[in-house]
Amino acid sequence: MDALLSILYLVASVSFITGLKMLGSPKTARVGNLIAASGMGLAIAGTMFLYKGHDGQPLHNLEWILGALAVGTGIGWVMAMRVQMTAMPQMVSFFNGMGGACAAVISVMEYKAVGAAGMTFGSGLATVAGLVIGSVSFSGSIIAYLKLEGRMNDIRFAGQQFVNNGLLLVALALGGAIVAGVMSDMTMVMVLLAVALVFGILFVLPIGGADMPVVISLLNSFTGVAAACGGFLYDNMVMLIGGILVGSAGTLLTFVMTKAMNRSLANVLFTNFGGDGAGGGSGGGSGGAGGGSVREVSAADVAVMMAYGRQVVIVPGYGLAVAQAQHVCKQLQQELEEKGVTVKYAIHPVAGRMPGHMNVLLAEADVEYDKLVEMEEINPEFATTDVVIVVGANDVVNPAAKTDPTSPIYGMPILDVEDAKNVIVLKRSMKAGYAGIDNELFYRPNCSMLFGDAKASLTNLVNEVKAL
Repeated sequence: MDALLSILYLVASVSFITGLKMLGSPKTARVGNLIAASGMGLAIAGTMFLYKGHDGQPLHNLEWILGALAVGTGIGWVMAMRVQMTAMPQMVSFFNGMGGACAAVISVMEYKAVGAAGMTFGSGLATVAGLVIGSVSFSGSIIAYLKLEGRMNDIRFAGQQFVNNGLLLVALALGGAIVAGVMSDMTMVMVLLAVALVFGILFVLPIGGADMPVVISLLNSFTGVAAACGGFLYDNMVMLIGGILVGSAGTLLTFVMTKAMNRSLANVLFTNFGGDGAGGGSGGGSGGAGGGSVREVSAADVAVMMAYGRQVVIVPGYGLAVAQAQHVCKQLQQELEEKGVTVKYAIHPVAGRMPGHMNVLLAEADVEYDKLVEMEEINPEFATTDVVIVVGANDVVNPAAKTDPTSPIYGMPILDVEDAKNVIVLKRSMKAGYAGIDNELFYRPNCSMLFGDAKASLTNLVNEVKAL
């Protein structure tokens, strides 16, 4: 039985690696997800029916385990089926938080069952690390969920970072004392749990919504590390490997995204970057920072530009998700392609509220994968593009990132939409983006503004193109 369980764990581990590899491409992501999920199911089933503890006995209370699996599966299934694609970031954050909570509970129960006397230095360290990291991931992910759901605003107060750093030091000191056996009762373990939960809350409270992709990715890596600690505790290779894969992938993605923003991870986590911005007027003719003015354009004029062009590039941003306009965007693509126009989508690495948010959003509308072009590949094409439609994006197309050394986004790689013949920006108003700065693009001679709700504006464009 032990040999069979080891083989099942090996198969499950390989499925995790294979699934993760396949997630790298939209064409294979769905199959990769199913392969990894199947491997997890295999590992769970093997553990339930083949695992034997140190006393040589199989798992007890299988009826409770099966009942919990049924309840959890039912809740997860209903949530996944009902969630709107625009709400996917908060669901990912919520589910990630549940993983962190599980890791923390494992540590608490293991310490309660074994006690300080029964733990080696290594197992004690893994227990405390799993407890702290899992708790931070849980409470931080719930705060991220509430922010993305619009139920909580950014909360900042004087001396916030000193409080956070103090809590972190307290958690490290308590954890060290518990591992060393200086404080070895359950009361101190529960105190450590409380401190870690509070730290997780305060850790995420001040971080702005536009930085949520980085935060979600980082918390996801935390959950993976906490799960790996559980695998170390139970000498469970599949749990250890799965945790390591999640932790390392989340860490790499976090640094990829901070690089795409030209900001350090410390800058994202410990500075109050940007703000709501002080927007300008609500219509055309507003003065720019450099004394320029914007040009307002009608949907009919934009339709003519697109229908008689050779290539149109659509730049989706968070505004597209808020307006839930992805399906109308696909309709516009189809109408243009019927007229012989090539349509592509330019994807910036940090557009949206989670890694790959725009890719997932457009995939829901059945946009072909090969039309989603990453920033490095699409930038050289803008110079030969007739029309660029910017839908709800702002800072990721701001030329100030290349021209203004005093700008907070200076150095951030952007989509070079200003190189196109015509740029049409769909916005509700002239309000600034997350960085709280004016967008130089809006005052360029080749840029025009189409004001209004993104979904309504795109619908008007679809109707105008049809009429041509």
